[in-house]
This record gives sequence, structure tokens and C-alpha cells, in this order.
Amino acid sequence: MHDTVEERSCWRPVTAGVALGLVMVLTFVVSGRGFGASGGLTRLAATLQHWIAPELTEHSAYFAPYFAQGGHPLHHYLVFMLAGILAGAVAGAALSGQLRFEVLRGPGIAPGRRLLLAALGGILVGFAARLARGCTSGQALVGGAELSVGSWAFMISIFAGGYAAAWFVRRQWL
Repeated sequence: MHDTVEERSCWRPVTAGVALGLVMVLTFVVSGRGFGASGGLTRLAATLQHWIAPELTEHSAYFAPYFAQGGHPLHHYLVFMLAGILAGAVAGAALSGQLRFEVLRGPGIAPGRRLLLAALGGILVGFAARLARGCTSGQALVGGAELSVGSWAFMISIFAGGYAAAWFVRRQWL
């Protein structure tokens, strides 16, 4: 049986929130803009598609702007931020003695099915983030801090949707 989150040593929520707020302020000071994971992932997707089908990518209404200004999509602060998030997560887990490869799941679901559902959910959330013009970090954290009405509507919708969907998947974790 896997450890629950409560059994592991984690930051206190208030401490983590203050640290996240400081990172957000620092991002504004350093780059002049907020942060968001989906923007960096979109630039990575544009680059990968460009390697496979450059002509299609350069004529794509969605990806063409990333290549139109003569720059490279990976030369952007959001891409470096993503690399920093990955490196920081690995370093933090290693320093706390919690670095391990595992599939967190309830007893009612097999590891393969859990990974499949996680991948499908990730694809759905990634697509929705692009439709919403930002992910939860960009929309809820940055937009919410800027008191953007659209971001607050996004945040309320995320919580309501998560609460509504929990009923359908809760038995996978029991």
C-alpha cells in the first residue's frame, strides 16, 4: 500500500502559498510578465511539430506565429521556467528523501489504467488550457492576482468542475 499525502512530510499550505506568491512577484520583476506552464508546453509542442513537419507548422494558423518573428520558440522564459520547475521538483524530492518512481493510485484501479486515465486527463486539460488562453498557474494565480474577472470565472469553474467530477472518480481512490 502506498503512503498517503498526509503521511509524507510536506510544506504547510500557508508557507507554500507565500513561497508561490514570492515566486510570482519575482517572475514579474525579472521578466515583466507572469508565469504559466501551458505557454512553455505550447512552445515545446510547436518545436516538436516543426522538427517533424516544418512546412505544415510554418503554415499553421496556431503555430506559425511562434516562428514568424525569426526567433526560436524555445528561446522564451516560459520554456526555461518549465525546465526550472522540473529540476526544482527533482531536487526538492531528492533533498527530502521522497524521490521515487511510483504510480499513485487507489486500490480499485490497476497501474496501467491509472496511467492511461492520467494521460487522457492531461491531454484534455492541456487542450482546455489553450482554449482558455492559459492554464491554472497563468489564469488562476497570475490572472487572479491581477483581479482579472475572466481569471476569477476560470478559477471558480475549475473548482466547481473538480467538485462535480470527483463524484464519478472517487471510488477509484477508495
